[in-house]
Amino acid sequence: MNENNITISEDVVVTITNIAAKEVKGVHGLHVGVGDLLERMTGASKWNGGVSVETTEDGVVASVIIDVVYGEKICEVAKLVQENIKNAIESMTERSVASVNVHVHSVVVSSDKTEK
Repeated sequence: MNENNITISEDVVVTITNIAAKEVKGVHGLHVGVGDLLERMTGASKWNGGVSVETTEDGVVASVIIDVVYGEKICEVAKLVQENIKNAIESMTERSVASVNVHVHSVVVSSDKTEK
């Protein structure tokens, strides 16, 4: 019996993680600092656009650095980000997720709100 192998690049999992994090209400965006950009240019960093993904024996370990919109409950936003990323990776890749680490870098006052 022939067995077909399917390989999913970590870059695909990074993209899924990136989109899933940004879908959550209260996330202003993913944080990319100047240091991260320089490290990525030299190949010294595992971070890609505020996202890091690693495959371990226990499953995928995803980490994100987010900026949260001012006024949102930070812990709730972070928990929703964890859930959304875990669900997206598991449903799209059929890989198990060992953990999702959320690092909140800053709180951002949204410029979209009009003053009253």
